[in-house]
Amino acid sequence: MLPLAGITVVALEQAVAAPFATRQLGDLGARVIKIERPGAGDFARSYDETVHGLSSHFVWLNRNKESVALDLKDDRDGGDRAVLGALLERADVFVQNLAPGAADRLGLAAEALRARHPRLIVCNISGYGTSGPYRSKKAYDLLVQCEAGVVSVTGSEEEPAKAGIPVADIAAGMYAYSGVLSALYERERTGQGSSFDVAMLDALGEWMGFPYFYATYGGTPPRRNGARHAAISPYGPYTAGDGAVVFIGVQNEREWAALCERVLRRPGLAADPRFARNSLRVRHDAELSELIEAALADLPAADVVASLDEAGIANARMRTMAEFAEHPQLAARGRWAEVGSPAGPLRTLLPPVEVPGREPRLDPVPAAGEHTAAVRAELGFDT
Repeated sequence: MLPLAGITVVALEQAVAAPFATRQLGDLGARVIKIERPGAGDFARSYDETVHGLSSHFVWLNRNKESVALDLKDDRDGGDRAVLGALLERADVFVQNLAPGAADRLGLAAEALRARHPRLIVCNISGYGTSGPYRSKKAYDLLVQCEAGVVSVTGSEEEPAKAGIPVADIAAGMYAYSGVLSALYERERTGQGSSFDVAMLDALGEWMGFPYFYATYGGTPPRRNGARHAAISPYGPYTAGDGAVVFIGVQNEREWAALCERVLRRPGLAADPRFARNSLRVRHDAELSELIEAALADLPAADVVASLDEAGIANARMRTMAEFAEHPQLAARGRWAEVGSPAGPLRTLLPPVEVPGREPRLDPVPAAGEHTAAVRAELGFDT
């Protein structure tokens, strides 16, 4: 049995952050009931049509869920608001990431919910938190990346860039997920529910610890330098003799010496005063990169990778999405499976947490409102 079997999560969610959190809970066996707008549903459904007519974001984030379409403005007796109230009576967890103030206007403030349902765990996800001058400001991933400083340290020297995946949403979703797990554990000991807030700015800000400390106490912000590292060298892409690029990551002086002796075949380079310790190598990174690429100029990338592996030096080849989809390590470990969807079966990665002897849960991605009638009937409402 999966660890969260028997736990019911009601999610008033949209876009990425909350759906990412609740999908993790569903992967662990929780029953996740996703509340969507009648007709259109979660607006992430219409981001694109790349997955046989479905949105890539929605497919990624919404397996293992039931979709219930409710008009939360319908406050008649027996109306959709009453259906939501009945769901919350049975729920263990309520997760929401509506626009600022929307949950309060619907009577779904954490204090009110906890007063009615003492064992309920309430998780509110927002862009900037529930107080302060930004509390009512709309927040999307790119914008929070800007406010948290991610864009200022990402990209090339000539041009800043955002991260290529929605890191603000993912960060908030992961802290919401871990917060729910902690709250469930606390409830097991105390018998009482709880409420907590996760702000995207705070979550991504936590991930910005290195550049914050580097800039605050070092006097200058980390340099934007593409795929290289602002504080470690050699660390990044280097061109081999056949023109292919190999990524190298050196973490300590032992590895640096091994790189010089066993891969570059220049053992004296390790003692060069310009490169004698990491901070000096960072200062002279451009010179060091030229020397490394000169030493690799007669070797094809495959030989460089083999030499690095033999020397115990971390390395990688940059893969496209197509190459990632056929990654030999994932294939060898059987990490791909199929999940159902309104467009038919889709190839997907298994959940990251592997537990020996426990089959992963891969229930289908739901159509908008697919489970409305069944859930209403379960709760005793007319369908």
